[in-house]
Amino acid sequence: MTYRVIQWATGTVGVHAVPAIAAHPDLDLAGLWVHSEAKVGRDAGEICGVGPLGVTATNDADALLASDADCVCYMAHSDVRPHEVVEDLARMLEAGKNVVNTSFVPLLYPKAAGPGVQERLEAACLAGRASLYTSGIDPGYGNAGAAIGALALCKDVTSVRMAEIVNYATWDNPFTMFEIMGFGKASPAESLLLAPGSTALAWGPVIELVAAALDVGLDGITEGHEVLVADEAFDIASGRIEAGTISGMRFEIRGMVGGEPRIVVEHVTRLRDGDAPAWRQGHGYIVDIDGEPSVKLSLELSSRFGDHNYAGCLATAMHVINAIPAVCAAEPGVLSFLDLPVYSARHLMRQ
Repeated sequence: MTYRVIQWATGTVGVHAVPAIAAHPDLDLAGLWVHSEAKVGRDAGEICGVGPLGVTATNDADALLASDADCVCYMAHSDVRPHEVVEDLARMLEAGKNVVNTSFVPLLYPKAAGPGVQERLEAACLAGRASLYTSGIDPGYGNAGAAIGALALCKDVTSVRMAEIVNYATWDNPFTMFEIMGFGKASPAESLLLAPGSTALAWGPVIELVAAALDVGLDGITEGHEVLVADEAFDIASGRIEAGTISGMRFEIRGMVGGEPRIVVEHVTRLRDGDAPAWRQGHGYIVDIDGEPSVKLSLELSSRFGDHNYAGCLATAMHVINAIPAVCAAEPGVLSFLDLPVYSARHLMRQ
């Protein structure tokens, strides 16, 4: 069976999704929604830097949702419009469209998505007889997905630590880098990401998803951070980092069990590889399970067409795109990684 898919937005992740959907043997690119007026009327392939795909971009959401598409691949910006995103998703579900989502990451574990969010979306799923699934690479497979798979090897578990250690210098996304994360700002107080509760909102669902897989209750979730200040000015893909401003950050989100941090997400984000040598070293995603047996997984992404940040954006897109057949086949509801059968890169082996 071929599933007809509408791609929603062509940002740093969506730009990878369009050609991937079009090339997938089980999928058919049925439409493309774009935010920018400059993209309206253009071919989807042209927008995404590949050959013509025969699908014209539009900003007419009503027309797309009235079509016979089976699924929406939702990748619109969400950092400063979470309530609007939830309503976007509800509208799609009520229209009978299954949805895979990388944007509103708290839905990685729906119960942790915020007051009333799961209830609103469950009602929309039932109204439209549709399903919603959220994942990506981080939050997503790079931490919770890899950890949950590895935990199946253990007889007993003491703790789980999931880390992303990545240089973000080549990521060309000025709004996220400067306004959300706070790079180039004088103080952590100017970072939306480092505001109290923000990292717990984004990565707390990772901890709750792993806790659910372990069937363990959490006492609570705590967070902490530290930053590095640039000793000189330098340039990155998103712009300039001035001397005396934030040029690196490390933060932790800790799931407390019995008064101890037993399920932890750590991020070490540098803009220069040699900075903050005392912080944890590595490249990519690391899962450390202290148990019997103890398990350590290391996941590094690369690409023939770009660097690790390019590969990370592509992997984010593919982890939900490859789930589309399973999501469309599922019973109506808001799904997590624990609700779907194991899925992989079906039909994507090169011949």
